[in-house]
Amino acid sequence: MTRPLGSILKPWGSRLAGTVLLGLTACGGSVPAPYELKVCEEPQPAAGVTAFTQCGPSLDFTPINRYQGALPSIQEREDAVVFINGSCTGTLIAASAGPVVLTAGHCVGLGDRSFLVFNFEDEADGDPLMTEGTVIEQSTAPDYALILLDTLPTAAPVPLTTLATERLAVIQHPRGSPKVIAEGRYADACNRLVYYTDLDTLVGSSGAAVLNEQGYVLGIHTDGDCEVSGRGANRGWTASAIVEASEYLQADDLAER
Repeated sequence: MTRPLGSILKPWGSRLAGTVLLGLTACGGSVPAPYELKVCEEPQPAAGVTAFTQCGPSLDFTPINRYQGALPSIQEREDAVVFINGSCTGTLIAASAGPVVLTAGHCVGLGDRSFLVFNFEDEADGDPLMTEGTVIEQSTAPDYALILLDTLPTAAPVPLTTLATERLAVIQHPRGSPKVIAEGRYADACNRLVYYTDLDTLVGSSGAAVLNEQGYVLGIHTDGDCEVSGRGANRGWTASAIVEASEYLQADDLAER
């Protein structure tokens, strides 16, 4: 259901102003060469709030409507990105059973009623929908949740993929800010996780889609392990791991594209 702007923002205003409760490590900046990333040798800890440190010398976020990077197809997906409960990011994804919002499982609880804002961004150019939805699936391993919306936006849902590409992007709401984009390098995938370097995230980025160069959802961002030197990597659960665990999503929802 949709509501007038004033009635919605009154209970949620502080959250939309940037009160962010959940999130993950910031990563980004230059990675020294040669870069020896060892992401698959040790078991990874469960997702959760970690130290809010930065990986690399700078945070490299670009407001989504000012992005002029090397991945133009990515920006075509930005209307499907949503700010959830003032604390996490999600993405409207395509599914044979009907579009749902995909986010991190540690952001919500099963059966929760969540508040979602589409096109919370500078110079908004899409459907500024504010609606609610019900969490119909939630898990911590893989760390994902699905939210069934009361009202769908006009945005096209984003398909899931198994195809990793050299460059990846995350469209997100770090620290509850208006929507931004960050790019980085694909590092590796193992144990149902995908790893990426030189790609900034902050508190509030949890649940954001990890997009390949074609703009499809390869996974969702859930955690990080970075150093100020630029070493380390962010990580998230792969779309294939999520589809395998989900009752709502089907194998046909996932393709190499």
